[in-house]
Amino acid sequence: MTEMLVKDPDTIQDKWGKRPSDRSLGELLQAGVIAVDKPQGPTSHQVTLWARNAIQAERVGHGGTLDPYVSGVLPITVGKAVRLTDIVLSSDKEYVCSMKLHADCPEEKIREVMGRFVGKVFQTPPVRSAVKRQLRIRTIQELEIFEISGRDILFRVSCDAGTYIRTLCVDIGEALGTGASMTELRRTRSGKMTEKDAITLHDLKDAYVFWQEKGREKWLRSVIRPMEDLVDPLPKFIVKPTAVDAICHGADLMVSGVHMLEDGIRKNALVAMMTARGELVALGKASMSSSKIMTADKGVAVRTERVLMDPGHYPRMWKFSTDLDTDSDSE
Repeated sequence: MTEMLVKDPDTIQDKWGKRPSDRSLGELLQAGVIAVDKPQGPTSHQVTLWARNAIQAERVGHGGTLDPYVSGVLPITVGKAVRLTDIVLSSDKEYVCSMKLHADCPEEKIREVMGRFVGKVFQTPPVRSAVKRQLRIRTIQELEIFEISGRDILFRVSCDAGTYIRTLCVDIGEALGTGASMTELRRTRSGKMTEKDAITLHDLKDAYVFWQEKGREKWLRSVIRPMEDLVDPLPKFIVKPTAVDAICHGADLMVSGVHMLEDGIRKNALVAMMTARGELVALGKASMSSSKIMTADKGVAVRTERVLMDPGHYPRMWKFSTDLDTDSDSE
C-alpha cells in the first residue's frame, strides 16, 4: 500500500457519512459493481441487458467487452458506478488461454520462446476489432504455461488492458516458426475482480428474488461491491469533512481542504477524492505533485472533473466563491 502523507493532522473528526461496507443493499444497487461470469455464446451487451433485467436496474454498463466465444469475468456497473466504467476498462486483466500450434515443436523451445513475451510487446488490433488498427505497446506482466500436450498449449497471462490474446497467440506462433492460433479463452480477472467473485446470470436472478420475496439479502450482498472498489488503482486524496459538500457542488479541492494524500502523486494525474470513511466523493486531476502540496499553504490541489457523491451527505461548511481560497498556484 502506498504511504499516506498527513497534510493537516488537526483535521476535525469525521462524524458524518457512512462506510461503503455499512450501506444498505438498496444503496449498493444504486452505486455498485457486479462480477458476472459471462458464458460462451451471447455478446457482452446481451449479458449486460440480462443482468439489468435480473436486478431490475435502470442504468447498467459493462467494463471490457468479451467476444461471444469468450467466457469469464465481466464487470457490470450499476447506477452511479456506470460513470466509472472507463476505470474498469483501463484495469489490468488476466486470462487462461488454449492455443494450438500448426506444427510440432520441442517443448523446451516453446517454453523458451514464450518466456520472451513477458514485458513490453507490440501489437496491432485484429481486423475484426472495434478500435483503430494502429501499432500499440502493451505489457505482459506474467505468462505461465500450465500444460503442453503435443501441439496444444494451456497458459495463463496477466496483462495490460487492451491486450489482444488472439494476436499474442499469432505472434508466439510466428516466433516459434510453426504458426499458432487461439482455440479457447477465459477471462479470470478484471482489475481486482476474479472468477471466484463472479456470479452466473441464473444465480444473480435467484439472489435478487431471494431478497425481494423472502428478505434474504446475504447472497445478493455477497456479489455486489461498492463503486469505491473501482477506483482502487487510482491515487487517493482524503478530503476534510468541511470541504466535502463544496466538492459535491463542483468546487475544486483546495490545499486547505486536504487532510491526507498518497505519496508520489504527479501533477495532472487522475486521482480519487475520498472521505475518511472511504466514500468516493469525486475524480479529478492533481494540480500539484504530492511534494508541492505538502509545502503549499494555498492553491488548487485537485481540479474536480467528475462528481460521484450527491450534495447533502455532508453538512454545508462553505460560503460563496468570493470567500473561498481561490488561488491557483501550481507546479
